[in-house]
Amino acid sequence: MVSMQQAATRGIAILAVAASAACSSTGGLGNILGGVFGQGQGGQISGTVRNIDTRNQQLTLQQSNGQNVNLSYDNQTQVVYQNQNYSVANLQYGDQVTARIANSNNNQYYTDYIHVDQSVSGNTGVGGVQGNVQSFEGTVRNIDRTNGIFQLTGSAYGTLTVSLPYNPRQADLNRFQSLRSGDNVRIYGVLSNNSRVELRQFY
Repeated sequence: MVSMQQAATRGIAILAVAASAACSSTGGLGNILGGVFGQGQGGQISGTVRNIDTRNQQLTLQQSNGQNVNLSYDNQTQVVYQNQNYSVANLQYGDQVTARIANSNNNQYYTDYIHVDQSVSGNTGVGGVQGNVQSFEGTVRNIDRTNGIFQLTGSAYGTLTVSLPYNPRQADLNRFQSLRSGDNVRIYGVLSNNSRVELRQFY
């Protein structure tokens, strides 16, 4: 038969173990986040855009220490540049951004807000003519009007993903809205990698 005093002592010991486990669990999550966010950023991470996977809605940022972090996003994720809102698909390889982490499960980090700290387009502003502007011609495929992108297939370069800039000219925006799969178009654009082009203008 266990005395009341022994039961109470045992109960306190059990509570102490549970509290210790809870603190350990919390510390573990903090360590994970601390390892990802580095210098105590807490619920945000800064880095350079290295990949945008619009199919799987995943963004890869490279931190200053060289570590890559994958962030998931959705159609509710805001991208803000110079007080204007854009789609994640409008981000460019090389943009420097700060992403707010809204949730994390099983090391999967979700961002609901991304601020563009510095555009890869430079001081001329996003959508400026800075960069190696080239002409491309091909057949339009797979138009994604929500994210402002379409694919362009040509004999000289295969299939490219073309994205609208942050602030497209009204004429180019109207042209994009009227695109149909199978249209043959010519554009000026800047290659951000081997398969992605940022539109400068239709011609």
